[in-house]
Amino acid sequence: MSVSISINNRKVGPEFRPLVIAEVGINHEGDFDKAISMVDAASNVGAEIIKFQTHITDKEMIQTDMRPGDISDESLWDIIKRCELTEEEEIKVQQYCNKKNITYLSTPFSREAADRLEKMGVPAFKIGSGECNNLPLINHIAAKKKPIILSTGMNDLQSISKTIKVIEGQKCPVIILHCTSMYPTPYSNVRLGAITELKEKFIKYPIGLSDHSLGIETCLGAVALGACVLEKHFTLTRDWPGPDIGISIEPEELKNLINGSKIIWEARGGKKNILLEEKPVIDFAYASIVSIRSIKAGEAFSLDNIWVKRPGNGELLADSFDKVIGLLARNDIEANKQIEAKDIIDFKEK
Repeated sequence: MSVSISINNRKVGPEFRPLVIAEVGINHEGDFDKAISMVDAASNVGAEIIKFQTHITDKEMIQTDMRPGDISDESLWDIIKRCELTEEEEIKVQQYCNKKNITYLSTPFSREAADRLEKMGVPAFKIGSGECNNLPLINHIAAKKKPIILSTGMNDLQSISKTIKVIEGQKCPVIILHCTSMYPTPYSNVRLGAITELKEKFIKYPIGLSDHSLGIETCLGAVALGACVLEKHFTLTRDWPGPDIGISIEPEELKNLINGSKIIWEARGGKKNILLEEKPVIDFAYASIVSIRSIKAGEAFSLDNIWVKRPGNGELLADSFDKVIGLLARNDIEANKQIEAKDIIDFKEK
C-alpha cells in the first residue's frame, strides 16, 4: 500500500479520493487576465489545485529555432518567451488562488524558477516529463524538501528509478505520474497498464496519471486501476489559440472529471461476497422450492410436483432443488406451498 502524502493539507493516496490537477500550463499565452479567468473557472467547478508553468526562458534554454514537433510551427524559444508571466504576475495569480481557496502550483524549468516558487511558498513542486531525468535540477528541487509530483513521459522504469533515488536521497516525498508525451496521445498509446507497473515497482509512493489524450475517459479508467492523482490540461475554451489548447479540457469537462473520479474511487475495490445490505432484495429475488400440485405422504419429489418460484424467503432455496428430487414426502403437502426440511424424509443439507 502506498503511503499518503499531504499537499497543502490535502492528503493524497489510495485511501483518499483522487486529486484532480487543472493544468493551465501556458494556455494563458502570457496574458495575466486569461490566467485569472482560468483560476475562476477551475475554482467554480470545484477544482482543488490549479497548475501553471514558471518559465524564465534564458535560464532554461539557449536561443534556438527548434520547433516542438507537431505541437506548433512556432519556434520553442518564441513560444516560451511569449508565454512567460513575470514574477510579479505569478505572485498575483497565487494570491488570487488563495482568495479563491484553490491551491496554486507551478512547474519550474530552471533552478531560478524553482527558487522563485520556493520564495513564493508553494506547497509542492510539479516536475514535467522533460525534466524527469534532469537529475541536477531534480536534486536542486528535492533539496527543498517539499513534495514533488513527478511526470514520467519519455522515461522507462530504469530512468525513473534513477530519479527516485535522487529524490529519496534528499528524503523528499514524491508522487509518480504515468504520462505519454504525445499531443494528443492516441488511446492505444495511453498504456494504463503502466499504472499497475508503477504501483508494483514503487510501492511506497502514490501513483497517478498525467494525461494528454482527448477527453476524460482515460483518466476515469486510471482511477479504477488505482490512480491517486489526475492531471489534465485545462482551458476556459478551446476556441483560444495556443499549442496545448487542442488537448485541454473545458470547465464542464473538468467538473465531470472531478465528480466522475470520485464516483469510481468510491466504487473500486471490495470483494465478491454477499452484502448484508442485499438481504432485502434476496428475500424477493431468490427462488424457493415450491409444490406445484398437492403431494401425498410417501410420494417422491419430482419435476412433476415441485419447482422453484419466488419469493426467496423459504427454508429451501433453488440451489437445494437437486438434493430434494427423488426423496419422499413425510406428510401431505398442499399446492403452492414452500417446501421445508421437515416435509422431507431423510433430507440432509450438504
